[in-house]
Amino acid sequence: MPILRVKDLCKSFGPVTVLDRVSFEVERGQKIAILGPSGSGKTTMLRCINFLERPTGGSIEIDGRRFGVKLAGGHERYESDRALAKERADIGFVFQRFNLFSHLSALHNVALAPRLVRKLPRAEAEALARQMLTRVGLAAKADSMPDALSGGQQQRVAIARVLAMQPKLILFDEPTSALDPELVGEVLSVMRSLAADGMTMLIVTHEVRFAADVADRILFMDHGRIAADGKPRDVLFDNPIDRMRQFLRTLTNDGPARPETTS
Repeated sequence: MPILRVKDLCKSFGPVTVLDRVSFEVERGQKIAILGPSGSGKTTMLRCINFLERPTGGSIEIDGRRFGVKLAGGHERYESDRALAKERADIGFVFQRFNLFSHLSALHNVALAPRLVRKLPRAEAEALARQMLTRVGLAAKADSMPDALSGGQQQRVAIARVLAMQPKLILFDEPTSALDPELVGEVLSVMRSLAADGMTMLIVTHEVRFAADVADRILFMDHGRIAADGKPRDVLFDNPIDRMRQFLRTLTNDGPARPETTS
């Protein structure tokens, strides 16, 4: 059973259709990179998957169970905000901006959700938080406040905060887009490590070389639809659609490095 099944997902804002019947499945442990031009619906799709935006149509299933809706009187209705908060505990979300609580240390930022949502005792939650900060290379920054951390360090704290909830999958929404170029590598290094450990990940990114190296699959979105879906080598190198070629030419780097052919 796929860990995530998205079927005919639609989202409109007034007369503007942002997602147009998007369907795909994610197997446990898969790493899927989501590429596409600005405005193609990538971020909206992630936000709809965990109901930060409520879909206009279609369905989301996590481990075979409908997410975000319930049956009432024979009709489907959206879950309450409280019920949604509990369901979201299984889906980590790493935002473009770090969204740390400025008045809390790195340790307490990471420990907060396990205490409030998972109901862990304070000492247990803080011990878990220290483990996760160590996991992202920030054990020495546990007592630091967010404004004393670099952008890359803040984003790593945000990743540690997600890991502390032990989610079934993690959604990354362009996690390096707000960083100075010299800080991008430290965040991508943590993400590579998570991928190597078998974490299920959906990653909206413009880091095409990273996607080519790490992803099992690439979804290329254009005008609210999935225009290409396949292995990185096929989608990027061997059989790219014309729209993908155009997209790659717009990037500021030289595009992804073609992997060497082995005999």
